[in-house]
Amino acid sequence: ILQHWDVFKNVTNLFILVPALLGLKGNLEMTLASRLSTAANIGQMDTPKEFWKMITGNMALLLVQATVVGFLASIAAVVFGWIPDGHFSLSHAVLLCASSVATAFVASLFLGMIMIGVIIGSRRMGINPDNVATPIAASLGDLVTLALLSGISCGLYKDLESKFYVNPLVCALFLALLPIWVFVARKDSATWEVLCSSWEPVVIAMAISSVGGLILDRTVSDPNFAGMAVFTPVINGVGGNLVAVQASRISTYLHMSGMPGESSKTVPWKCPSPCSTFCSSDVNSRSARVLFLLVVPGHLVFLYTISSMQGGHTTLTLIFVVFYMTAALLQVLILLYIADWMVHWMWNRDLDPDNFSIPYLTALGDLIGTGLLAVSFHILWLIGDRDSDVGD
Repeated sequence: ILQHWDVFKNVTNLFILVPALLGLKGNLEMTLASRLSTAANIGQMDTPKEFWKMITGNMALLLVQATVVGFLASIAAVVFGWIPDGHFSLSHAVLLCASSVATAFVASLFLGMIMIGVIIGSRRMGINPDNVATPIAASLGDLVTLALLSGISCGLYKDLESKFYVNPLVCALFLALLPIWVFVARKDSATWEVLCSSWEPVVIAMAISSVGGLILDRTVSDPNFAGMAVFTPVINGVGGNLVAVQASRISTYLHMSGMPGESSKTVPWKCPSPCSTFCSSDVNSRSARVLFLLVVPGHLVFLYTISSMQGGHTTLTLIFVVFYMTAALLQVLILLYIADWMVHWMWNRDLDPDNFSIPYLTALGDLIGTGLLAVSFHILWLIGDRDSDVGD
């Protein structure tokens, strides 16, 4: 629906922002959920003093990261959109900046509060937060962020001509609040350490997602690939959701055996074989098999929902479903294997996987998912009837 709104048609660089901002749920909210789930599981949130110290510090950290990454994502969208087209519009650039920063801040504030509530409720009900918090962050993150981005950008676009000062004022307001959140985060040594050391994965993940956004922008702008708009958030959301659960579970499993950097026989140094990742009797291998088996039934539900709501511009024929499922299965297979290697690799190098692994994995999920989906649509267009209703 949004691809037909005036703001998306006239400021097409917004499509580059979509995977980058939806990827914030992997960069920030799911990392927060993983970090707090581990803290809850190992007893670091049992007393009221520890609880409130961890909550306030992590929320302030989240808002700092959201503001900075939202600003950087808008710059990336402007650059990636300007280089292929050779056209630069200052008013559109400021609109992208204001929309991105405002969306990232409000979405992170809302989702962060929900994550805290989910983790508290899970602990009280005797449920492992690793199995609940990250999927909720992933699914709600996509919905909330896309709704906020569309609403905020549409509102700011209407004021672009008559009230030219609104967009720069929005940017300045959220950037001016940064010192306050930095001051609050600095009071907790754990969050201050994360704030000082976690920029590399967050920024690199944002850049990777922006490349996926560039692919989306190039394809959605082509009438022959118009149907990709409805399937991209689905395939990326499912892939990021499943791999984040696996990364969070492996990280908690390792934290229960020691601290990052402590080598043991349960922490392999070498790149794992696919058999050990998916076919062994290890608890993490079993969870990888379960998550992989969820791909087909999960996507079938989404495809049926999209079809019944008459969403998108693609006829769901058997050959389309086969190509789509192949892309989805391949994406999750690659992500689960990378997660098994990456979490252990980071652990052995004294890096906390809760803070470093999920941004990379969800960003790779966006890039791989969008790329495989674009390839699938291109193949279907080559063998199909070559109109916008790919698969018909």
